[in-house]
Amino acid sequence: MSVKTVIKGGEFVIKETPYTDIFIPEEFDEEARMIRQTCLDFLDSEVLNKLDRIDNQEEGLMESLLDKSGELGMLSVSIPEEYGGFGKNFNTSMLVAEAVGGGFSFAVALSAHTGIGTLPILYYGNDEQKRKYIPKLASGEWKAAYCLTEPNSGSDANSGCTSAKLNAEGSHYLINGQKMWITNGGFADVFIVFAKIDNDKNLTAFIIEKDFGGITMNPEEHKLGIKGSSTRQIFFNDCHVPVENMLSDRENGFKIAVNILNIGRIKLGAATIGSARSVISKAVNYANERIQFGLPISKFGAIRYKLAEMAIRLFATESAAYRAGQNIDDAYDALVEEGMEESKAKLKSVEQFAIECAIIKVWCSEMLDYVVDEGVQIYGGMGYSAEAPMERAYRDSRINRIFEGTNEVNRMLVVDMLLKRAMKGELDLMGPAQAVASELLSIPDFMDEDDAVFSAEKKIIANLKKTGLLIAGSAVQKLMMTLAKEQEILMNIADIIGYIYIAESVMLRAEKLFHTKGDAAAALAMDMAKVYLYTTIDKVSVAGKEALYSFAEGDELNMMLVGLRRFTKAKPFNIKEARQRIAQKLIEENKYCF
Repeated sequence: MSVKTVIKGGEFVIKETPYTDIFIPEEFDEEARMIRQTCLDFLDSEVLNKLDRIDNQEEGLMESLLDKSGELGMLSVSIPEEYGGFGKNFNTSMLVAEAVGGGFSFAVALSAHTGIGTLPILYYGNDEQKRKYIPKLASGEWKAAYCLTEPNSGSDANSGCTSAKLNAEGSHYLINGQKMWITNGGFADVFIVFAKIDNDKNLTAFIIEKDFGGITMNPEEHKLGIKGSSTRQIFFNDCHVPVENMLSDRENGFKIAVNILNIGRIKLGAATIGSARSVISKAVNYANERIQFGLPISKFGAIRYKLAEMAIRLFATESAAYRAGQNIDDAYDALVEEGMEESKAKLKSVEQFAIECAIIKVWCSEMLDYVVDEGVQIYGGMGYSAEAPMERAYRDSRINRIFEGTNEVNRMLVVDMLLKRAMKGELDLMGPAQAVASELLSIPDFMDEDDAVFSAEKKIIANLKKTGLLIAGSAVQKLMMTLAKEQEILMNIADIIGYIYIAESVMLRAEKLFHTKGDAAAALAMDMAKVYLYTTIDKVSVAGKEALYSFAEGDELNMMLVGLRRFTKAKPFNIKEARQRIAQKLIEENKYCF
């Protein structure tokens, strides 16, 4: 029996991952599948038949839905049993986020409550705070909200101006300030609030109950999408917060915010997967029913292209999301085995894979935007009508590229975190990068004629990684300290890294299916993996050229362009026929079926 290697976060850039070391969604056990089905059944019976009422923010409706979901245990899947939860692992909580993801505004309310609203207390609270708050949050008796953003403090979260001042008696902090875009703000009982004590450089976090007083709110925000999600500006005016309600240590708030956002990013990715599943199924239904020129539009190549491409992008990003989720679980198990306290191990394991969390947030949110956009297109004029399902899906999707840190910020974080880990000696990036640079001076290693399954694709992925190392290494050498200011180049590099991670993940999934279920069962997964990989080659090439044109010139540029062409070279593959096979399966099943 092979022993699974516990990989480091970001290490995929420089190492090959064997398929035996990854988790794929097909491996979820029966209990996890039952939990997922409970969530889907809840959406069908309680949410999807009330979408207009939810979007109109019918008084008390969202709260009652959270109450009912709490009774079913949907709010407490990852909460330890000692606090009234089920104590399931991280990947199972990802599966719940996916299942609920098709619930539009309800999904946002539930995710905010269970994630950024509850987890700061669970992971950073002391024993007394956890005993007081977690059971009530786990059951849904109390609802939670997270108050970080301010009018002048968005992506630059640590620049917030909300203040905390200790009273003369030393018993309470007086909180003053304004927070905005607060999800669940209109009905939350508990707020995680970030403020600066006196002239501190960094934020401190506090647990504030609505009943503490000194809290006022603006009316509900009118938004482009997720209209049923309560979003308020909240004002704290001499809000008296007991000193024992400081969360963690003074000035540890920014670290809390960053680590909780890592969790929020990958969970958001999971939620978009659930939403995309629903949208694709509706698009396939409509394409099979809509008759034009005497035929269902699903018979036409242009429509079949769209259906297949929607499914491919979903299948690929889903592969990456659960690969990373299991990496987090494996890292957690290893840390606990080494003797680390469980709550600290939870945080450390997610922090270890912050790079992957950022990639998944970006690629999944952009996947869903593609899916809903093509969903509208397949519906044609009806796609633009509020009477049909695509209009709401289209509007609700847009926030995901802004939530949990904008996609631009997350792209830059991917590169920043990789380079910082390299500088700390946690990842050896420069050694492999220098090896790639040396390889450019050697005789090209032409593609082997190896007919083994996946050998050609593995060679492509290895070469794409060389492309990323070549460009990132050259950019670091050439630009040095000014690279941090070159945001366009950073985003080019992030695109290369992200596309490689998703392409490798879906290829590993197909390979694992091939070895565990056989050629026939894995055939369409292999088609999807190959289409994603072969389209990725061109995207990496374009991003690589843009980056090189930005900082290299003369002989140096010419040499690196030769290397880029060498590393993005592949034998022809009939992408059209593969897409046709994928589309045909969707059309036959009349739903997303992978």
